[in-house]
Amino acid sequence: MAKLKLDLHDIYNRGDKIEAELNRIIAEAVERRIALVEIIPGKGSGQLKKRVLRFLNQSDIRALYHRVEKDDKNFGRIFVHFRH
Repeated sequence: MAKLKLDLHDIYNRGDKIEAELNRIIAEAVERRIALVEIIPGKGSGQLKKRVLRFLNQSDIRALYHRVEKDDKNFGRIFVHFRH
């Protein structure tokens, strides 16, 4: 199964860059028909994870994927599943 991975550790404090990278990875997954995207906001205070989840919950973005899974073994990972 093909998978894309986006690690947000390097850009955690650059809001405009975070949104651009999230848009890029979702668009790439749709374009390349990738089944799974792993997003790593890191553990930290949880603010970045909340921001990623808010981004994914926007209606235009939500229409592109099947479901979001929060990793129960690692608080700092989010999986976005696609059905193409």
